[in-house]
Amino acid sequence: MFGKQPKIPLVGKKALHYLASAGLFLLELFKIAVLAGVTIALIRYYLFKPFYVKGASMEPNFYEKEYLIIDELSYRFREPERGEVVVFRYPENPKEYFLKRIIGLPGETVKISNNRVMLYNAQHPEGFVINETYLPKNLKTEGERTIALNENQYFMMGDNRPNSYDSRRFGPVERNLIIGRAWFRGWPFSRMETLDTPIFD
Repeated sequence: MFGKQPKIPLVGKKALHYLASAGLFLLELFKIAVLAGVTIALIRYYLFKPFYVKGASMEPNFYEKEYLIIDELSYRFREPERGEVVVFRYPENPKEYFLKRIIGLPGETVKISNNRVMLYNAQHPEGFVINETYLPKNLKTEGERTIALNENQYFMMGDNRPNSYDSRRFGPVERNLIIGRAWFRGWPFSRMETLDTPIFD
């Protein structure tokens, strides 16, 4: 009653097999690409963030258009430390991001006078001057100002003191505005390195 079903040529069977294999391969590639994209996005938004240096306020340690990787994870487990270079939201406009170095810690008083920075805290009520070895010799810290920091505030300054708009002008930075610390310099290749925190005497 029914005619014989036509046989699929051997060559046709091989072609179908190859097409099916290619389809599975492409599907696996797609899955891997999606997974990689999700992983990168999670790392990008929750752990590490790229940052391009703008301006000359951190010279000679950081130059304009250098590419940095910002560590956003560490500060979830500890507090920022003196000397660390951090990215934070500008207090007067949180949509802007600044790159500066932490000088004063919560609870301290920062006094800038006679071209030097004095810090006062519970351990040093008479005040002390930190040894800023990362600054060029004979660099002057201009300005006359005394600021007492509360328990959630940090005092930030640029390494290029004569050309930095920082806490000397806009005041302390609240803890919740700090995004993370500069961890790695990825560009230019000639200056690629992991960024260390200076050790103070």
